[in-house]
Amino acid sequence: MFFNKKMAIFSLAIFFITLDRFLKIFALSVLQNKTIYIINDVLQFQFAKNYYIAFSLPLSGKILNIFIILIIFVLIFLIKKEILKKENYQFFILIFITLGAISNLYDRIVYGYVIDYIYLKYFTIFNVADMLITLPTSYFITKELFKKTNN
Repeated sequence: MFFNKKMAIFSLAIFFITLDRFLKIFALSVLQNKTIYIINDVLQFQFAKNYYIAFSLPLSGKILNIFIILIIFVLIFLIKKEILKKENYQFFILIFITLGAISNLYDRIVYGYVIDYIYLKYFTIFNVADMLITLPTSYFITKELFKKTNN
């Protein structure tokens, strides 16, 4: 039964990473010199080259790519360990983070930068892969913090 849940989680992750790749291709081919306003100037689709790590933190270059590759290998090893466990939340977290990291790494290798396309006023410009990394990581940290405070 738990393999069905894991397959559903994996399928959902594949859907989101496919959406991310589609939107990156769309941004690269259509949004080069154009902005699509979704909610006035608050939420927009626009193309941006991100040479840095998440949320444009100033880390870049070959060393960053090697570091990301090493992290992906560790994540894949952890996924392999989680597959046989009955608890799904860690599997969910690891799959989403890994696929998000792979999508952004692909951009870095092929284009030399990550393609960002969701502009949120007063925050930053990002992509779905960034959300696949950030949201599960935030969930994991929150869950672990509450677990420790409840013990």
